[in-house]
Formats: sequence, C-alpha cells, structure tokens
Amino acid sequence: MGMLRWAWTQLTSMRTALFLLLMLAVAAVPGSLFPQRPANPSIVTQYIKDNPDYGKILDSLQLYDVYSSAWFSAIYILLFISLIGCVVPRAIAHYKAMRSQPPRTPARLSRLPEYGTLVIPAGAGIPASRAITDAAGLLKKRGYRVDVRDRDGARPSIGAERGFLREVGNLVFHTSLIGVLVSVAVGGLFGYSGQRILVEGDTFVNTLVGYDQFTPGTNFQSSQLQPYSVQLDKFEITFDRESQGKNGQPIDFRADVTTRDAPDAPAKTEVLKVNDPLTLGGTSMYLTGNGYAPVVTIRDGAGNVAMQGPVVAKLQGDNYYSSAVIKVPDAKPDQLAFAGFFLPTAFITEEGVSFSGDPELFNPQLTLNSYYGDLGLDDGSPQNVFELDVEKLTPLNARNLDAGGITLSPGASYTLPDGKGSISFDGVKRYIGVDIHHNPGQLYALIFALLAVAGLVTSLYVNRRRVWVRTGTHQDGRTMVEYGLLARGEDHRLAGEAAAVRRLLAGAWDLDDGGSQSAPSGGADNDRADTRLPGAGAGAGAEQAAPGHPAADFIQSTAGSSESKKEQ
Repeated sequence: MGMLRWAWTQLTSMRTALFLLLMLAVAAVPGSLFPQRPANPSIVTQYIKDNPDYGKILDSLQLYDVYSSAWFSAIYILLFISLIGCVVPRAIAHYKAMRSQPPRTPARLSRLPEYGTLVIPAGAGIPASRAITDAAGLLKKRGYRVDVRDRDGARPSIGAERGFLREVGNLVFHTSLIGVLVSVAVGGLFGYSGQRILVEGDTFVNTLVGYDQFTPGTNFQSSQLQPYSVQLDKFEITFDRESQGKNGQPIDFRADVTTRDAPDAPAKTEVLKVNDPLTLGGTSMYLTGNGYAPVVTIRDGAGNVAMQGPVVAKLQGDNYYSSAVIKVPDAKPDQLAFAGFFLPTAFITEEGVSFSGDPELFNPQLTLNSYYGDLGLDDGSPQNVFELDVEKLTPLNARNLDAGGITLSPGASYTLPDGKGSISFDGVKRYIGVDIHHNPGQLYALIFALLAVAGLVTSLYVNRRRVWVRTGTHQDGRTMVEYGLLARGEDHRLAGEAAAVRRLLAGAWDLDDGGSQSAPSGGADNDRADTRLPGAGAGAGAEQAAPGHPAADFIQSTAGSSESKKEQ
C-alpha cells in the first residue's frame, strides 16, 4: 500500500502533469514525419515498399498510426488521470475552506506583516462591542468573509478572509485544461476532414466518393456525413491594376455557389470567400486554392472521343504559370498521355522559352508533349494525377523530336503523329480547391481555452488575504483597536490593503489623521505597536508605544490573556 500511495502521489503531482503534457507534444511529432494510415493507406503501403529495411519496423512501432497507437493513448490517459488527480483533491479542500470559519485570532497581532492600532476617545461613546460591529460591517463591504468572536466579551475580535477566487481561478484553469484535452480527443475520434477540387459547373456531394482526399477520425462512421451538395457556378478574381509595383496581384477571391442541405431541399445561392467559410451539415468549407482548367477534347486513333472536359492545371510559378497532365486510359488502340504547361498570358523569349506575363486570360496557351503506351492504371496502382511517369511510354511530340511540341490556343486542334489521334483546346474554366472540416469538439475546445485564460488571469491577480481586528476598553474609558493583515503567499499590495483598512476604520469613527492618540513618555514595550502620534501611518517602522500609553497596556493584557497556541 505504501508503494501504491507513493506512486499515486507522484502521478497526481503538477510536476508529473507538466511532464506528461511535454511527452504528449513530443509523441505527436512522428505523426508529421511519417505518412499516417488513417489519412492515406496507399501512401503508407508505398512507403513500406520503398523502404524495406526499416519500413516494417516502423509499422511494428505503430508509427503509421501514431494518434491511435497504444503508447500515444497511454500518455493521453495518464495525463487525464494526473490532471484529475490534481484537481479533485484541491477542489474538495477548497470547498471545505470556503465553508469553514476564518482562522482564530492570533495571540499577538503585532507579529503579523502588517499591523496597526487605533484609539477611540472615551467621549466618542463607542464601546468595544460597537467598534467590533462597525469593523465587521466595513470589512464585509470590502468583500471579506467575516466571523465575529466574543462580541460581548472584554476582548471581542474579528477574523476576516477574502480572495477565494484565487484558488477558484486556479481550479478553473486546470479543469479547463482537462476540458481542452477532452475536446481535442472528441474531435480526433469523431471528426473528419477532406479536400476537393471544383471546376466551374462541378457539384460536390458530401459522400465518401465525393472527396479527392479524405481523412477520417479514429471512430468515424460514414453515416456521420450529411448529404448536402455544393455547386460552383462561377469563380472570380479581382486583380490590382492601380497600385504601382503591384500590378496583377490578386486582391479578392469570390466563388458563387448553389447549395442544398439535402437532396430534396431547396437550392440557395451563397458566396464562398477566403476566411469566410460556408457552414453546411455540421461542416465548414474553406476556400484554399484556385487556378485554371483548360477544356480539351481528345480523340483516339479510331476517331472516338476518349476524353473530353476540363483538366486541372497545377500552379507552378508567377502569373498562374501552371503544369498540366492529361491521362487518357480509354484511348484505343494505345493509351495516350500529355504533359506540359498552361500560360494565361503567353510570351516567348528569343531563346524559345515560354512564360506567363499576366495572371488573366489575355493570351492563353497550352504547350504539351504527347506520349502513348501503358499508363500503368489497369493494375489498380495509385498514381498522382498531377504527375506523369514517362519511363514506360513512347514520346510522340516533344521539342527535341522532329514532330516538335504541341502549342494550342483556344479553338485550335492538333493531329497526333502516326495516326494516334488528335487533341483540341476548347476553352478555359476556373477551379477552386476547398477544405471541408467537421470537428465536434472545436467549439468546446475554444470555450475551455478561454476559461483557462480567465482562470489563469484570476489566479495571478487575485490575492488571498486575512484580516484580524481586536478591540477592548482601557481603564480610562478609551476604546483600543488593533488590527493585523496576513497574505497567503506573496502579496506586494498587502501594505496598500492595510492602509485602506485603516482609512475605513478611522473614517467610521471620525478619527483625525487615522485617530491615533499620542503616547506619553515612559519606558519600553516588549511588543511592536503602531500607536504613533496623530497622522502617523501603519507599518513595520512605526514607533513603539510607551508603557504608560493605553495601547501598550491593552496589547500587553491581550497578549497575556490569549491562547498560548501558535498563531496561524
């Protein structure tokens, strides 16, 4: 049992929680270094195939499934247990402290960090019981929780306490950290994200086959997908044509779309812009990219249309200089492929190098090389649609061949050599790239993060303070008041609080300049007291009361009659 108690104490310490939080951050790093099976299983398979020496070793260590691995889950669970083990006992202890009375009045208030005394003249008609009642009311108004002791006795006193929000803020901070972790876990388990390229006129339907790339959460179910649809009607870019030195820079992107929340739902016209996502079916759709898609028609050697439609050109340089890859697996008798560049505003240098001089379609041009042969698609092997492996293909057109390369303007056609077919450039459309995200824990993570910040700020700027006030009646009829303040932890503003308490008490009893009475001359006193001349302030450097001074007699008698236990 002793070992288990020691292990539990170590696990639930704040030091361990911080260490586990650091470990969790380090453990997440392999997830960005190695391909992850939930995101793209085919890439993981190819990675293991390309790296036979250590690929399987990494797989056995679950480095392709980092976020669902046993070791990552173990760190996550231990962090939960550690934080909960830290918070729950502290919350119980704080609850008990809030319900309990303030600590008993110390025997010698003069030993506290901030201490002072006040003397109420006998003619003021304020006995010790009334003075203690007045002090209790003033401290309550100042936010203290007050407990009056021995109200009708010879030495009534007050124990007061404030600043419980400091520990509340601390507990809120640590509880919110747990909430953030839970929210992130919920998002990782039940969320999903995906990407899709939409050419003008295309429609995206929120189904698994509707995504170009899809990353599911660990516990994702396809039934979570709500079948909404988004059609890209038109995409426009506004370019800067006025600012000097920024001519042609894009300044605004606007996608006009038609959406349906369900297949039988009415259509709605909406606008998708950068940093202004669409919200549909519990998902957020963000505009993340754009470009041009040349529209081509390709006929095979038999004269049949083997491919017709837009081809997404991938951005490669300035002014929308883009690469284009076209694969035609349905061409007969030989499969065809094309690779080259699309230039919105084509220019050719004296050396024959083509480049785009402007991002708009002032002189669009499609420059291609052509190939025929086996594209390697029939065996089901995954391929990148933006890349073409020409090792097993036979070139038909290229700049270094007699046939030369293919250069097309909109409306132009080209007949391939050896009767392999033809290609025509029919026009240009725009496309956009969108990211679709569903994270059920995102809102809660934000709320808990804000609560954590609020709790942290509260715990830093609220101070836990205790005040004790004791009164008594001197033999000459004057009412003697002494008070002391103590902070839980470091508090640089405690002296200011002591001065404020002194002003409140003095003001309640109409005492001039703090209401201290001058001390008659005499011998020394064994205790520190702030019974200085009228107008003197409280503090550690206050003059001591002479033995004949009423405050000195009161302090001595109070100290002698108090409990002998240690002050808190």
